[in-house]
Amino acid sequence: MIARMEASREIPADWRADFEAASRRSLPLRLRYAFIHTYKPGLDDGTFRTFDTLAEYRDWCERNLPSWLGYGRV
Repeated sequence: MIARMEASREIPADWRADFEAASRRSLPLRLRYAFIHTYKPGLDDGTFRTFDTLAEYRDWCERNLPSWLGYGRV
């Protein structure tokens, strides 16, 4: 039982190699790789939006954003 628990705690060799490679990179390069920009249709298309009420905001989200972004009503 203990041997199985120890084996499950081991870090896979490919994960360790990735971590060690990342630790050798400069901080600016690590930060550049840390954030991945994903285009979000509707949200990334305008500079800003304002709404007088939460109901207006929710209506705008339902009309303009794809459901996979998660801004729709449940």
